[in-house]
Amino acid sequence: MTAAPFLGPDVQDHGSAWIDPSARIFGAVEIAAEASIWCNVVVRAESQHVAIGRRTNIQDFVMIHVGSGTPTIVGENCSITHHVTLHGCDIGDNCLIGIGATIMDGCVIGAGSIVAGGSFLKEGTVIAPNSIVMGSPGVATKTRDSSRANAMNAFLYWRNAQAYAQGDYRLWSKESFRAEMAAEHARLAQALS
Repeated sequence: MTAAPFLGPDVQDHGSAWIDPSARIFGAVEIAAEASIWCNVVVRAESQHVAIGRRTNIQDFVMIHVGSGTPTIVGENCSITHHVTLHGCDIGDNCLIGIGATIMDGCVIGAGSIVAGGSFLKEGTVIAPNSIVMGSPGVATKTRDSSRANAMNAFLYWRNAQAYAQGDYRLWSKESFRAEMAAEHARLAQALS
């Protein structure tokens, strides 16, 4: 028998694809359909709320908390990668937040953006859509619409989450999955062009 994740009584799960048993989720947290919450994730929302969008993945060791006056909102098709901290910020659709990045209270990350690993965004930073963000403090260094690549990464995690829910931990290594990836890549090229 597999252990269940700890979901507090105020958590609303609208049909997530996978929540790892080691996850701990407390307070006013809403998890959209097809989202995935991976190993050792902690989400706390004691005063404001947290919303995690459709097909978004919250990867291993991510910490999500609310600010004193700001909720944490994560859009659709986002990848919040390993060891990221989100604290009272707003992440637009189709974003990728790189390994070990920290995004503080009142920050807004525009849709289609990438925040490079290790970046630190100080309170109140606003990033335009389709930006590449780097540094400490993080600033937009380039403009590029990364929506398609970011949505593809979210697709990979959504399918992996479905596989994990079935006890299959090697989906990405299967030849049959390569054809599925190619079909999704073509679909996204048409849908997001």
